[in-house]
Amino acid sequence: MHYESSLEFARAQDAADPLRSYRDQFLFPSQGTNEVVYFAGHSLGLQPKTVRAAVGLELDEWAKYGVEKHFHSTNPWYSYHELLTPPMAEIVGAKESEVVCMNSLTTNIHLLFVSFYRPTKTRYKIISEAKMFPSDRYVLETQAQFHGFDPDDAIIEVAPRDGENSIREEDILAVIEANADEAALVFFGGANYFTGQLFNILRLTEAAHAVGAIAGFDLAHAAGNVPLSLHEWGVDFAAWCSYKYLNSSPGNIGAIFVHERHGRNFELPRLGGWWGHNKSTRFQMKNGFQPMEGAEGWQVSCVPILGMAAMKASLDVFAEAGMSALREKSEKLTGYLEYTVDRLVNEFPDAEISVITPRDPDQRGCQISIVIAGRERKLFDDMVSAGVIADFREPCVIRMAPVPLYNSFEDVFTFGAVMRDLLAVGRKGV
Repeated sequence: MHYESSLEFARAQDAADPLRSYRDQFLFPSQGTNEVVYFAGHSLGLQPKTVRAAVGLELDEWAKYGVEKHFHSTNPWYSYHELLTPPMAEIVGAKESEVVCMNSLTTNIHLLFVSFYRPTKTRYKIISEAKMFPSDRYVLETQAQFHGFDPDDAIIEVAPRDGENSIREEDILAVIEANADEAALVFFGGANYFTGQLFNILRLTEAAHAVGAIAGFDLAHAAGNVPLSLHEWGVDFAAWCSYKYLNSSPGNIGAIFVHERHGRNFELPRLGGWWGHNKSTRFQMKNGFQPMEGAEGWQVSCVPILGMAAMKASLDVFAEAGMSALREKSEKLTGYLEYTVDRLVNEFPDAEISVITPRDPDQRGCQISIVIAGRERKLFDDMVSAGVIADFREPCVIRMAPVPLYNSFEDVFTFGAVMRDLLAVGRKGV
């Protein structure tokens, strides 16, 4: 796509955008009377305007019905989570029986590891990406320790080559092959939170299965960001949160995927809870855990209705917009942000700006991570004060996510103008 660094170009692209109306369905933060440019959807998505009414309905009917709200109301609480399954399954490319919304992300990963990390004395290694999200790393460390292994021995990290920022796929495949007899699990983020690198989930799954290992993924930065086909790709299990690209409210519940070949295997060990028990006999309160078929059999606790109400409001928007259309816009919008950063690189060579996100659109979602050597934190703070909200990660990275549901080309142009002014001040030594 041909890009131009002008407000007229940006506004023309927005005028032609078939998804432009969705921007008006979200609430933007403001600084004083000015609406900010919001590029922090990789950390917390914006609030859909329909959330307040959705949560308010549950509060009103709680007041009206009390405990009877579980069964007699607009959206009965007993089965509320089932309303979320069809749109969530569509987002991740799964059968409805393979998906359920429950718990928080790291809790879900631990629950899934109970079933899918079954190490032996000879096959116990976990192959993962270097610099994965810390919570994932802590899962790997503590799971290895729980099974009696030294994490430094059990966990094999694949890192970028010296002088590079992204992990080469051939290096991942080579490590899997080199550990064919010892690999129990290949566990990666779908997209790396730091660099924004999108991994080839199909290739990694195929490579894991070829050596007899399980393939699992943390999709926190992929679900709602890029199209996924978890069932077709044969992924064994996955988990993700819902408050980033899925806009479901701060710290809200996550979701899991369990491939149907495992969902029908009741011999798999798991930690039980009454919400995962056979729902036809759940209220008989008898001993003897009988897991439900499919992903629902990994549930443990009652569902948090107010959080699910907020999630449903957002998933309704995704169901209407569609991941295919969102991805098409995302590639163009992220490309425009990359183009804008590149212009700054050329205009301010002394600023030492560099992009650490892959240039290939097939290897990234809607994220661009940049380094500006020597001024990172100060520049970031000034950028936020000027009305551009992004994310800073130590030691020197600014992460930006132009989300196709609510970001615009004009947002990207405004970012470029703000950054150009800040860099110009720095050049003058002011």
